[in-house]
Amino acid sequence: MNKSDIRILLVDDEPDIIEIVGYNLRNEGYQVFTANNGQEAIKSAKKNTPHLILLDIMMPEMDGIEACEKIRKINSLENVIISFLTARGEDYSQVAGFEAGADDYITKPIKPKVLVSKVKSLLRRLKSEKESEETFKIGDIVIDREEYVVYKAGKKILLPRKEFELFSLLTSKPGKVFKREVILDTVWGNEVVVGGRTIDVHIRKLREKIGDDHFKTVKGVGYKFVLLEADK
Repeated sequence: MNKSDIRILLVDDEPDIIEIVGYNLRNEGYQVFTANNGQEAIKSAKKNTPHLILLDIMMPEMDGIEACEKIRKINSLENVIISFLTARGEDYSQVAGFEAGADDYITKPIKPKVLVSKVKSLLRRLKSEKESEETFKIGDIVIDREEYVVYKAGKKILLPRKEFELFSLLTSKPGKVFKREVILDTVWGNEVVVGGRTIDVHIRKLREKIGDDHFKTVKGVGYKFVLLEADK
């Protein structure tokens, strides 16, 4: 991800902090949005979906602790990185910050170059999260969602796109029964009108390639993927 694609929300009621920190972050190439209190922060976060939020604690109308707690409850922001940037350096304040859902806690004053380095360190998590999404391991099976390749016990298995998408869906939550309508909607969507037999055929092919014991049929409901004891 390019720096120019990364969105940072800076929340502070001190104009000097907004100006200085905002300038240094923009100078690094990041998109920077600002807010002056917790309520504005929530509105901006919902609108702009930032990758990182730098959040002060002591602010009018709604403090940073409450804002952090509320942001953590918003589904569309579940992956946002939140770090407090505050002059409150007491242990109890830091504990409260982490309990509210913060990923990090930075105390002011801090030199701009050091802050930029801290921001870069926090943003590295975006890459590691992206990599974990692209490559998923379950038992002795590795699923590479970027290359559309499956490895079982080190052996490479090539799957057609729809078989791969079906397999990826079932393995996303081992043991969960996926209803047939959910499978059709997720894998095939609005592409074409397909019937239940289409799912059955793809499951049969997956059983042949991955192993019959991994796939269980729940009659009248759907299918689930199970992790065998030997694979755990």
